[in-house]
Amino acid sequence: MPLPFTVEQFFDVIAAYNAAVWPAQVILHGAAVAAIALVFFPRPWSSVVISAILGLLWAWLGIAYHFAFFRSINPLAYVFGALSVGGAGIFFWHGVVRRTLEFRWIASRRTVIGLGLIVYALVLYPVWSTLSGHPYPALPTFGLPCPTTIFTLGLLAFVAPPYPRSPLIVPIMWCFVGAQAAFLFDVHADLGLVVAGVFGIVPLLKSKSRRVQIPPASLS
Repeated sequence: MPLPFTVEQFFDVIAAYNAAVWPAQVILHGAAVAAIALVFFPRPWSSVVISAILGLLWAWLGIAYHFAFFRSINPLAYVFGALSVGGAGIFFWHGVVRRTLEFRWIASRRTVIGLGLIVYALVLYPVWSTLSGHPYPALPTFGLPCPTTIFTLGLLAFVAPPYPRSPLIVPIMWCFVGAQAAFLFDVHADLGLVVAGVFGIVPLLKSKSRRVQIPPASLS
């Protein structure tokens, strides 16, 4: 099925978004770094703040990008936006209201891969996109779907079991939607979505396991 927009229109929308929201990209990056810092230097309220940051990122994605910009070239933006806002609601519900998301650094293969996805989303993704012919302002900056999705699945690698599966659903769905950009729009950096999607499916399919014993966070 042909796309309802051209490659040029797609990147024009990204450029328009980047110009309109600046310097929000810097603030979003700062929030992401803060979330990572709270994983490695936890406080009693760390998991609530991390969950709130993820919720705000997905709410931003749905409202500030899909509803405000992407809808101008793709009617499905309303569906994507609604899913993103729904994903934000899931993070707020489980992480802020019910507090069933506990983010902690536990040395394991899963957390090492998760850390790799985070570095990819925040550092390697923009570098690769720029080198492959999509420099700023046509660069898919952090806060847009693909780098935000990769970052989210990387951060969810730090959730201690047992964990609710629903926070994984929307990011994994976007992995298999957004990965098409790697082939349709030559955004080769979006190939990272394939890795993130496969990585995210594993905890989604796993049965709930017994909570691991984690030393209490230091109050100092």
